[in-house]
Amino acid sequence: RGCDYQMKGESPDGSWEWGGCGDDIDFGYTKSREFMDAQTRHRSDIRTLLTLHNNEAGRLAEKNFMRTECKCHGLSGSCAVKTCWKKMPIFREVGVRLKERFNGAFQVMGSNNGKYLIPVGDTIKAPTAEDLVYTNESPNFCKRNRKTGSQGTKGRACNATSMGIGGCDLLCCGRGYKERQVVVGENCKCRFHWCCVVKCSKCTAVKTVHECL
Repeated sequence: RGCDYQMKGESPDGSWEWGGCGDDIDFGYTKSREFMDAQTRHRSDIRTLLTLHNNEAGRLAEKNFMRTECKCHGLSGSCAVKTCWKKMPIFREVGVRLKERFNGAFQVMGSNNGKYLIPVGDTIKAPTAEDLVYTNESPNFCKRNRKTGSQGTKGRACNATSMGIGGCDLLCCGRGYKERQVVVGENCKCRFHWCCVVKCSKCTAVKTVHECL
């Protein structure tokens, strides 16, 4: 598909005008719906409702956050004429946005007629089209469980200073952690030799590691 030329005219203040090769988000949105939703569109079970809802949330994470890019035209780099166009958000930005939605996902269940998703709990607001949803709680991966294939987190290395997923507070599931010193080998005193080899010496260092109890 070519460029999107639907955006026309000038900005409200007249400082720039629409032009360039804008991303045709409407075309991509339509084709994504046709491809991703085709196999489940005519089913009426809870899994289908979840899939269709989350597919749409993924598309809206792109469509609703289009960014404006501009370019100046004129002699010697002057901005006598400025044209702008719409571009899709950067892939990493979309990933971060969806990760945030994932962390705040809504637990839902099917309505009595099987046509709608309703939130679990009387005081919880209904999810919007941009929110991610789920039905079943995630298995507990803190302890060893053959049924789920979880090895548990006992003995896992963790970061004692991090508040994130790899931090000891979360990864150790509140059980605490132990600290120990280990001797590790690593490259050191590396030098570049012409041409073209990097030669290093082998050094040992003592490092502190933390492991979940």
